[in-house]
Amino acid sequence: MFPVGDFLRTRTTPYVNWTLIAINIAVFVYTVTLSSRPDALVAGFQTSEAERFFFNWGFVPACVAESLGFETSTNPQDLAAICPAGDREYLQIFSAMFVHAGWAHIIGNMLFLWIFGDNVEDRMGHIRYLLFYFLCGIAAAATQIFMAIDTIVPAVGASGAIAGILGAYLVLHPTAMVQVIILPLFFIPFFVPAALLIVIWFATQLFAGFAELGQATAGSGVAWWAHIGGFVAGAVLIWVFKRPKRRDRLLAGTY
Repeated sequence: MFPVGDFLRTRTTPYVNWTLIAINIAVFVYTVTLSSRPDALVAGFQTSEAERFFFNWGFVPACVAESLGFETSTNPQDLAAICPAGDREYLQIFSAMFVHAGWAHIIGNMLFLWIFGDNVEDRMGHIRYLLFYFLCGIAAAATQIFMAIDTIVPAVGASGAIAGILGAYLVLHPTAMVQVIILPLFFIPFFVPAALLIVIWFATQLFAGFAELGQATAGSGVAWWAHIGGFVAGAVLIWVFKRPKRRDRLLAGTY
């Protein structure tokens, strides 16, 4: 099931959510302009301008793990060629949240953020929502690093932070009706409770994540464990970040 909309109204304008979407789209548009023609060697492999952008602004789990003092089985020469100098690995955890690897990646993530993010921001307020978003992204990255500690494939995308938003939405609005389609079989939109959609989504992430354990450098190329970690973080952190109910009633103009 793929969500295409919900009908929960918000009482505040989701400025932060809109800004996050705009930044993600702007960065993606820039990456589209980069050359995909191999023109330089990195760790013995021919790489393109676009691939180097992903290595520079995505985070590589093995690099972060090594910088934190954990041992990996990754070839030290590969790490020396790929890992950034200094402490830039930590900056990459943030920058990776705004980098996407293709059209399906950016469209899917931004659609989820558009549908679910505004209602979560509405319940938190703008500043809290921004902090919540980044904390979920950090939790997602930490989970991916722990579960794929040896991989030198850069992890990119807002999926982990958006998974945290799904976790929060499940807690806040489990009975909200979400309009979905079933790809690629059933294109007529129909409605399901948010809880059903999100639980099915999370179950698929768990199944795929466990199926790919031990294949951290191969597999599907999807950071399943980042999704899982972000979702769990969001479902937990929402209890800290959501406004008290009385504040919500005041904002709604009712008592």
